[in-house]
Amino acid sequence: MLTIRKAELRDVPAIFGLINYYAAERVVLPRTLRELYENVREFTVAEVEGKVLGCGALKFYSDEIAEIRSLCVDGTEQAHGLGRALTERLVREAAGHGLKTVFALTLATRFFLKCGFREVPRASLPMKIWRDCIHCDKYFHCDEITVALDLPQPAASSAPSAAEPSEVSV
Repeated sequence: MLTIRKAELRDVPAIFGLINYYAAERVVLPRTLRELYENVREFTVAEVEGKVLGCGALKFYSDEIAEIRSLCVDGTEQAHGLGRALTERLVREAAGHGLKTVFALTLATRFFLKCGFREVPRASLPMKIWRDCIHCDKYFHCDEITVALDLPQPAASSAPSAAEPSEVSV
């Protein structure tokens, strides 16, 4: 059975492996072990029988907006709903914090559009550009598409606790 839960320190090596596999494919940006240990609380993982098969992070930019980033699923598990389950959990977590919008910069535009996101101009997210993009090697030749999802308000009372693990059938 699939379990979606907040990441723990013991999950960092598996998260590192997933992210850097896709970073080598130039699908996501690489992350160092240090970054992952420092930011492990941002991550949610999908696991089956104790094995981490997917991950994704929710990075806050303000009290209204956060980014879904480093969304990765083990290649043997793609097209089985893990990416969607992780995305839905991260969106619920964002809603539980009372955020208004979740966004992503992605090469998997179709996936996010199927999850209800819409394309938006990158310029509509100046805090992302000045905080992260300006330091990125891809800044002058970025091929990622910006997508966003407006969250229903108020959602805090109806969202499950982000720390609460749940079993999901996919």
